Amino acid sequence: MPIMKYSWFSWNFSLRRLGGLLGLVLFSGCLIDQIGGAFTQKPEDLEQKASDATKKLIDQAFDGIDPARLVDFHTHVIAIGTSVKDAFVNAKMRSGINLERFKFLIYTSAADVKNLDNADQEYLTRLVRLARSTKRQGKYRILAFDQHYKPDGTVDLTKTNMYVPNDYVAQLARQYPDVFLPVISLHPYRRDAIAELEKWAKAGVRYIKWLPNAMGMDPANRAIEPFYRKMKEHNMILLSHSGEEQAVEAEEDQELGNPLRLRKPLDMGIRVIVAHAASLGSCADLDSGQDKQAKQANCFDLFLRLMDEAKYRGLVFGEVSAMPQFNRMPGPFTTLLQRQDLHPRLVNGSDYPLPAINALIRTRSLASDGFITSEERTALNEIYDYNPLLFDFVLKRT
Repeated sequence: MPIMKYSWFSWNFSLRRLGGLLGLVLFSGCLIDQIGGAFTQKPEDLEQKASDATKKLIDQAFDGIDPARLVDFHTHVIAIGTSVKDAFVNAKMRSGINLERFKFLIYTSAADVKNLDNADQEYLTRLVRLARSTKRQGKYRILAFDQHYKPDGTVDLTKTNMYVPNDYVAQLARQYPDVFLPVISLHPYRRDAIAELEKWAKAGVRYIKWLPNAMGMDPANRAIEPFYRKMKEHNMILLSHSGEEQAVEAEEDQELGNPLRLRKPLDMGIRVIVAHAASLGSCADLDSGQDKQAKQANCFDLFLRLMDEAKYRGLVFGEVSAMPQFNRMPGPFTTLLQRQDLHPRLVNGSDYPLPAINALIRTRSLASDGFITSEERTALNEIYDYNPLLFDFVLKRT
């Protein structure tokens, strides 16, 4: 049974404790694929070969959904420079026995990348296949990923996890207009930030993606107010990660993911989508004091505080990608299911390739906790085996 059977797995364990021999075992292709991409079927075959119960569950998931309006707000395209100009990942992801390389191998497994020398094209080919294999296909906002910048505007390559250029996501949106919508990533500390923002706004791009914990920007920094004013001028929308970050290295700057730091753009009239609804980790309650004087609170509770403030209605939204993962369940997801008053202000995102990582979503636990039935679990496991991207959507709808 492929779906999520590893109760021991967590992104937080340290590979530094592993000896050389155990490290070799962990990096074996078989174990990586069991943790990562444990699917075995072709996505194109689902419509013909899936069981009747699985097809029925998919139909139910799409009931009331207009495919022309269906959008996934959080889809990663990963490129390491094998064919995409200027793209790269941190050297730690490509060599040695360390946690970052381990995660990178799992991501490539989940994305069905077999040959790292052709990783950029294989990742893209797989994503397009998954998106197009359903007859009720929507569109996917694909995310660029900017480099880590210091406050003086210079790049810090040692802290840059990956770089996916804006030009690449824009190119893919032109090449696959039936599938992709571009989301640029633009660090506000860049010396050319305002000029680049102007350029992309004139090109028709309206969404900007930040991961403050990993990219090193403070959304509350007064120095970037000109950046926000330019965003406001062009009616642009910020999609910002919030809460603790575990998918890429960000340990030194976790507090930059505090949802309360988004008050700055919100108070300036910027529409903000809070990725993952800040559903992981603890943050300083900046409303109770600044920095070290502030009390610690659940990041998700601080997100709800923003959502409940009348002055931010129409400005702050939540995004539910990654929320069914075992390390975020069941609290925040349960709360959002119950808070139907917030549903019009929530958008869907897959955070692909994360839904394709076998170890991250545990359908057995979801069934035992009452979120799905055992019959639905069986059907969902089958969907994953064909199409992990569709699996994420049907799971949430179910």
